Amino acid sequence: MELGTSINNLLKKELKNPEFKREYEAENGKLESAYAVYKAREEMGWTQAKLAKRADVPRSTVSSIESGNNTTIETLNKLAFAMGKKLSINIK
Repeated sequence: MELGTSINNLLKKELKNPEFKREYEAENGKLESAYAVYKAREEMGWTQAKLAKRADVPRSTVSSIESGNNTTIETLNKLAFAMGKKLSINIK
């Protein structure tokens, strides 16, 4: 059995637990935000320092967000605006 398959099977089993599922989905949301910021910044060819300067936030804030740490909508909006983009939030 491949490692990916066994991890997927374990995850499928664990997601049946409501508490695990809630925590997993909360973390997944942070990771999606982290990836969105990282991807947009990379597509622009910007460093974390350049984005931070343009958004008037510390570089450590950009790094923290891209590492999957929680942040505010206000900060995400600043980053999006600095890159000439719009912040969009979906509730599914």
